[in-house]
Amino acid sequence: MATEKGRGATLNGESRRFNLAEHIADGDWLDALELVDGAKPRRRTEVTVERPRTIISRNKSPDLSFTQSINAYRGCEHGCIYCFARPTHAYHDLSPGLDFETRLFAKPDAPALLRAELSKPSYNVSPIAMGTNTDPYQPIEKDWKITRQCIEILVECGHPLFITTKSDRVLRDIDLLTRLARDRLVAVMVSVTTLDPKVARTLEPRAAHPLRRVEAIRQLASAGVPVVASISPIIPAITDHEIESIIETVASAGARDATFIPIRLPHEVAPLFRAWLQEHYPDRSARIMHILHEIRGGRDNDPNFGTRMRGQGVWADLIRTRFIKARKRAGFSGERLTLRTDLFRRPQGRQLQLF
Repeated sequence: MATEKGRGATLNGESRRFNLAEHIADGDWLDALELVDGAKPRRRTEVTVERPRTIISRNKSPDLSFTQSINAYRGCEHGCIYCFARPTHAYHDLSPGLDFETRLFAKPDAPALLRAELSKPSYNVSPIAMGTNTDPYQPIEKDWKITRQCIEILVECGHPLFITTKSDRVLRDIDLLTRLARDRLVAVMVSVTTLDPKVARTLEPRAAHPLRRVEAIRQLASAGVPVVASISPIIPAITDHEIESIIETVASAGARDATFIPIRLPHEVAPLFRAWLQEHYPDRSARIMHILHEIRGGRDNDPNFGTRMRGQGVWADLIRTRFIKARKRAGFSGERLTLRTDLFRRPQGRQLQLF
């Protein structure tokens, strides 16, 4: 499949992990389509309403700094080819390829579900993370505003919040974030994978321009909102040469620290990434995969706790050493951002809100 303008994946095959029946395309209909329209139409973004029973997901991973998260959306229109969340679309009998970035799910009941869960006497407060699976500020948030509604409830309750995004749309909610920041209840991580707009255009085609993300860091920091920059994932022979320049740039913009993860290729992400390399970097695709295999213990992906976020071997050590040195030159102290949990108050019932 040729690259579709404005999309990340070059493939849209079904997942084989769950032995689902293969879909057969209607060849007659496709032939007629080309005869009538003259060309295959561009794929448009579709949004389906999802009605979950709960909205807070919990994990026990030793690799993560949070135990609770909220995902207002499934799938992500940003179309980042490396996104480790792509395989989740297979659970819906959808492709982790183009379906993941065009057939999205929104959860408009999320704010009501969040209020209900926070109201339970059994609820134990700990920071809630947004953006751990798909971006809470992807383009459809402009119309659905589910992320903002959830944050409004967290502000009301004095609840701690971590946000991860690669969109400057986060600035729309700076009024809420500054209120949380006054009480040390929020930290925002902005992803800056590359400063090169040409690389970003194919790597993360519908995400904000890199300089707009840097400006988001600047404005958040100026407003007193703690910001950390993530230069994840680092992709050898594509973005690794930018480690030092990205860290210097985000430090100048006011970021308090920076983090990184070498690229991961779980499940269907690996063949999607290979196809993307062949399309955009055919001259170095074999070399890149060779390096990735060295970082991941000879495999496309290392799923093991402890090593999956760090990588191993000479290449991983080299990247880590460069990152640490650049981080030190930028003046980052490495002090961990901790959020308060002692200000939490359960949300008021709907009747009390009338008074």
